[in-house]
Amino acid sequence: MDEHTHEHGHCRDLLGSLSDYVDGTLGELLCAELEEHLRGCSNCRVVVDTLRKTVELYHMEAEKEALPPTVRERLFSKLDLEDYLKSG
Repeated sequence: MDEHTHEHGHCRDLLGSLSDYVDGTLGELLCAELEEHLRGCSNCRVVVDTLRKTVELYHMEAEKEALPPTVRERLFSKLDLEDYLKSG
């Protein structure tokens, strides 16, 4: 599909499924349709690539912000969760 001749409404329809596509939970048929569309639409490819990178960066930052074990232990001690600490 030539990116200059396709309908932009079709882009909006498919892009509504992007979150599921990037998460890997999109149904097989719709996934194939979206991938076919992406082969011919550079604008949608940019959107998908940007979403993927955003999700990747979010996960990287979330990993960095994990509490160090000593901070976790002090927090649980202050909250009187000693039994919980022993089981973990």
